Amino acid sequence: MSARKKQILPNVDPDFLEKQKAALVRTHRQVLYFNEKEMNAIEEYCRRFKVRSRSSMLRQAIIERVLSDLDENHPTLF
Repeated sequence: MSARKKQILPNVDPDFLEKQKAALVRTHRQVLYFNEKEMNAIEEYCRRFKVRSRSSMLRQAIIERVLSDLDENHPTLF
């Protein structure tokens, strides 16, 4: 395997990049339990669509749903 080259962005403050990277570190753990049917569906999906990282796929699905619901149900003034 080849190592990824670090991409250097021109005119970007290194301190800013470091703070941005630190803000994205995942520190909060959540545990999910699935029944047999749900787990079989997830395994089939991963097999069919060649998903390598289940955690990434689940995180993306959850966040998409949360952001979509928040966007649709934003508070109104009246």
